Amino acid sequence: MIKNRTLLVGIHLLAGFFLTISIVPKLVAMGVLVYALFDIYATKNKNNQSFLWAAYFVSAEVLMRMTGGAVFWEMGKYVTMLLLFLGLMIEEKHKGVPVVFLMYILLLLVGVAFSNIPAGSSIRKAVVFNLSGPITLGVAAMYFYKRDVEYERFKEILFFSLLPVLSMLVLLYFRTPSLKEITFGSSANYSTSGGFGPNQVATALGFGIFLMATLLLVKEKVSGYLAIDVLLLFYLIYRGLLTFSRGGILTGFIAFLLLSIFYLYSRGKISSILKYMGMMLFFLVSVWIYSTNITGGMLENRYLGQNTKGEQKEDISSGRVKIFENQLETFMENPVFGIGVGSGKYERLEEEGHVTAASHNELSRMLEEHGLIGLFALLLLFFASTMNFFEQPLYFKGFVVAFATIWFLTINHSAMRVAFPGFIYGLSLINIVKSDQKRRL
Repeated sequence: MIKNRTLLVGIHLLAGFFLTISIVPKLVAMGVLVYALFDIYATKNKNNQSFLWAAYFVSAEVLMRMTGGAVFWEMGKYVTMLLLFLGLMIEEKHKGVPVVFLMYILLLLVGVAFSNIPAGSSIRKAVVFNLSGPITLGVAAMYFYKRDVEYERFKEILFFSLLPVLSMLVLLYFRTPSLKEITFGSSANYSTSGGFGPNQVATALGFGIFLMATLLLVKEKVSGYLAIDVLLLFYLIYRGLLTFSRGGILTGFIAFLLLSIFYLYSRGKISSILKYMGMMLFFLVSVWIYSTNITGGMLENRYLGQNTKGEQKEDISSGRVKIFENQLETFMENPVFGIGVGSGKYERLEEEGHVTAASHNELSRMLEEHGLIGLFALLLLFFASTMNFFEQPLYFKGFVVAFATIWFLTINHSAMRVAFPGFIYGLSLINIVKSDQKRRL
């Protein structure tokens, strides 16, 4: 049980400063990993320690990357798989491996046989870059499928997941130059993202917004003081907006909106829905107006898809729609097995004569590189999550919807470049049970 939340919050806020010292991030990352492995092994995963520590590392993955704490780039994905797999192997009550998700992983591997990577490029890197995220999802799904998690423990893990995001908040404060020195434009801003990729930073902050708002909704104090929690939520939204990366922030808001509707309705507080929505709207408008003024109106232009002159852009997706359309065309030309794992980027390079960014959309990438096999794998995922939604009581349907929404929206704007979306999909498969009951609600 997590006893002193105020102390943990304080430690992680301070950690945001110390992580600016070059040697510290790697030491912290490896130290926490060793302790996590020991904790899981010593307890035989009796209280879902694998869930807790995997959630922590998933939330910390972007932070590790931007501070140099990751020993290698894909460390977050491999650590997540290791922690969950270890929990599966050593726990006393084995559920067995769900065949549907084992089939999902095997279907992904078929595409490797059709990979067409040009000479001079690493086939291993191309395959790992594109499959490490989906395979992380498969491992997470195998761990969480129909797993009973006590509601109180579940809320503790949500709190624990938030801690690395709080460290990121402090790190961003120290790594961001004075806003007066920043020229805001109509694209994602690296300066306000700590010099790191705004898309990934916004994804982490958007998840943090969702977690903080959710904990407040279910009356779980984070710092121990409501006023401090509200201020932290305010600052999370503010920093998220300043990244000028829209996908992660909108994802957090949409997921929380869906969760709150289900949660309040299930408690018979229909009138409370309007009250909470009104409070949320007032809060968001206040932060929005302040943030827009700070950026000289450029934030509004960014979210409306306008350039610095206020003129509507022809493509508000930063080129992603063009890649999406190209991928669908390639799928129609190679419908059965696709063009092979990792081949999409090089296919566009050959056709267009210049390097085209890797896909930001996992759905279209699966179709392009895996063909109908990829479509079938995606349908398996949608089916499993949907079935779990109908099996859950109304009280917890909101969590299933929220996690599935976060997964779906994230893979549509950021593919699966981090462990986060695969892990979150796994959470849409759990059974949340009341702490004093053995049966599901």
